[in-house]
Amino acid sequence: MTGEDRGLAGRLVAAGMAHPRPPAGALRAHRKASSGPEDSIPDDSVPEGRGPEHTLTVVVPARDRVPLLDRCLASLGRRLPVVVVDDGSEDPVALGDACRRHGARVVSRPVSGGPAAARNDALGAVGTPLVAMVDSDCTVTEGWLEELVWLFGDPEIAAVAPRIRPRPPSVPGRPSVLARVAESLSPLDLGSEEGEVGPDRVVRYVPTTALVARRVALAGGFDATLSVGEDVDLVWRLVDAGWRVRYVPSTLVHHAEPGSWKAWLGRRFRYGLSAGPLAVRHGDRLAPVELGPWPTAVVLCVVVGRPGAAVALHTAASVRMAWRLRHTGVPSGLAVRWALQSAAWTAVGAGRAAATFAAPALAFWALRTRRGRLVATFSLVTPPLVDWWRKRPDLDPLRWVLASVADQWAYGAGVWVGCIRAGSFRPLIPTVRWGSDRTSHARRSAPGPHSTTIR
Repeated sequence: MTGEDRGLAGRLVAAGMAHPRPPAGALRAHRKASSGPEDSIPDDSVPEGRGPEHTLTVVVPARDRVPLLDRCLASLGRRLPVVVVDDGSEDPVALGDACRRHGARVVSRPVSGGPAAARNDALGAVGTPLVAMVDSDCTVTEGWLEELVWLFGDPEIAAVAPRIRPRPPSVPGRPSVLARVAESLSPLDLGSEEGEVGPDRVVRYVPTTALVARRVALAGGFDATLSVGEDVDLVWRLVDAGWRVRYVPSTLVHHAEPGSWKAWLGRRFRYGLSAGPLAVRHGDRLAPVELGPWPTAVVLCVVVGRPGAAVALHTAASVRMAWRLRHTGVPSGLAVRWALQSAAWTAVGAGRAAATFAAPALAFWALRTRRGRLVATFSLVTPPLVDWWRKRPDLDPLRWVLASVADQWAYGAGVWVGCIRAGSFRPLIPTVRWGSDRTSHARRSAPGPHSTTIR
């Protein structure tokens, strides 16, 4: 491949129009090299054709939860060097015993500093050019690293993330309602669409629940002042520094989801707490929804009871789009359809944001007027039903809607608390994306970096 070809390929990948694939035999070479003797190299190169155990150390932050850690270490095996950071466990002896059983090295912290501080300590103890971070409540699948490590042949890649899926039930029989909700609504599962990661991408961030990264790119470490959301902050800082981060959903890592509704909603509340501190660092990237001016105007006219004005604005938006596309060969009828889709997605995204953050205001409006009841019903019911239709979970629509609304309210409550503590209310304010006719911005159907995205 010539330099010009490589440049074109790089631009296509960065734009999301193409995805990198390993050269013929590359994965076989990695797997074959995996049977060789262990060693490590202290520099920041990634030799081609060598197994990941030669270039990579696995880091596992842990605090108690020894049975989960034991299961995690068993899935990792002994082929790779593993460093477990004991983040101030109440029973460090039990944790140390589990690590010794699996040949893992332990780095101990006298007091708990949270996952960011634990990972920073581990990074200081690692000498390999690559590091794989795996949370103690995860289990990895066979071959997961080989599918990710080869991407570091591109010197611009800072980190690569697999898809995080709920761990399959260990008890035979039909899963519980919560397990079926988690299967389709887990905030750690970013979906099946491969691509580049960044605040303006379809995949806005990736969690460090499982992440392979170039150690030199992590020189700045995690922000240890963030007790939650430190992974979002890290990814956005990497992207801002010119690095690239990729999401590879064909590779799976399984995560133990909360076992009770209290724990599930508590996690969503904690995730919401990160929005305020992240907004202080990253501005309006935490906006609950991005809106286009034309479709937003159409939706507002419908909400305030001006259908004639809504039709006029939709017609104007369709004509404007058709005029801008007149030299592309796109039929004018498609412009009408796209303008209508844009308004529909805007209504869904804005309705979800309203139900998540403005539920008391919606309730007050619903008690006073019939229009308020219609808007409140749409905001609460329609976005979850759209998700149900697209995802087809193993759950009836009623229970799915109830679970989705509870999930939104828990997250929204956390966002409000986090914003008040941080003194920034940017995560509660929608942004308007001027000069764009794309519908993708309005498709962000839930607020914040931990949101799910309608794809």
